[in-house]
Amino acid sequence: MSTPDATTAPSALTKYTITVLLVDDQPIVGDAVRRMLAPEKDIVFHYCQEPAKAITLAAEISPTIILQDLVMPDIDGLTLVRFFRAHPKLKDVPLIVLSSKEEAVTKAESFSAGANDYLVKLPDRIELVARIRYHSQAYITLLQRNEAYDALLKSQQILALQLEQAADYVVSLLPAPISEGAIRTEWKYVPSTQLGGDSFGYHWVDRDHFAMYLLDVCDHGVGPALLSVSALNVLRSQTLPNTDFRVPEQVLAALNEMFQMEQHNNLYFTIWYGVFNKSSGQLRYSSAGHPPALVFSSSGQIAELMMPNMVIGGMAESKYQGASVEILRPAKMYILSDGVYEIKQLDGAMWDMEGLKQFLLHPPVESSSEIEKLYQVVQEMRGSKVLDDDFSMVKVMFQ
Repeated sequence: MSTPDATTAPSALTKYTITVLLVDDQPIVGDAVRRMLAPEKDIVFHYCQEPAKAITLAAEISPTIILQDLVMPDIDGLTLVRFFRAHPKLKDVPLIVLSSKEEAVTKAESFSAGANDYLVKLPDRIELVARIRYHSQAYITLLQRNEAYDALLKSQQILALQLEQAADYVVSLLPAPISEGAIRTEWKYVPSTQLGGDSFGYHWVDRDHFAMYLLDVCDHGVGPALLSVSALNVLRSQTLPNTDFRVPEQVLAALNEMFQMEQHNNLYFTIWYGVFNKSSGQLRYSSAGHPPALVFSSSGQIAELMMPNMVIGGMAESKYQGASVEILRPAKMYILSDGVYEIKQLDGAMWDMEGLKQFLLHPPVESSSEIEKLYQVVQEMRGSKVLDDDFSMVKVMFQ
């Protein structure tokens, strides 16, 4: 019987034993084949004299090859071949027809019914053993290939589930939209793969200062997502040592010291970080290799807020500068990753920051959320529901 080797590790492919099932109503043939195979210690032999019991026995012992007589009482040999081929467990088992007839028509009918080979009985012992080994080995290879495929599929399903759980965890760290008060927010986050490198957040540092930030780790996948989450948690919990979280350039300098790329699998990230003073209306900000935040005043003017600082993790000795601007309320600001506007269109042209500004300046009137509409528009531009980069955008409304 074909059974796994007891010493085989769970992760290894099953080792199968060559198992022969002979179906023939003549005991003399069964005994002759038994004697032929007796010297072959690695071959297990089973004999079935009653054709009506052949299917049941074969399903029990899982042969690697079936030898079957063509002319038997009670059931036609070709009909039995078709029964084997219709059985879900036996349909791929190699089958050699044994016949007393050396006729082309009979051979053709056997192959048409599903036989793999044809021998005139009784064949020479050497030839029979060779054919048994040849067909059995091909079948065992098929079984092991299917086994490897099933194991791979299972591991991929487990990995996909783990990635889905990890992606849900990343989303759970993102702040809830704010719909009331002097500062309100909306956002959209769609990673280009199951785990992206973008993350963002906002929170009150104290009663008067509201911090906002968005970071983008180079590359996608598990490693970048882990780095992104690590940096996000540091910002959310305000755990950078000797850092005033109301001073953006201090925050970026501390992040750069903590997340040097040689200590983080050669990964770096860009970031935009700003702090709004509710009392004075001043927005203090800094950025590190990141796209500008866009501020739209009620008069329709657009301000691009960014600083020419080095990416986080690039150089330990990097210095970071900040700036400030007055926000004339009411106003709205968009903090975003480059995946929002660097869209390669179907005609090969690149949609750019200027196109994004014009869209936000004149958003579709029928849309309740220009961010949601923007996402639909860039999908249409790209000609795909999946974008080349993470789509991350935060809208902040100053009342």
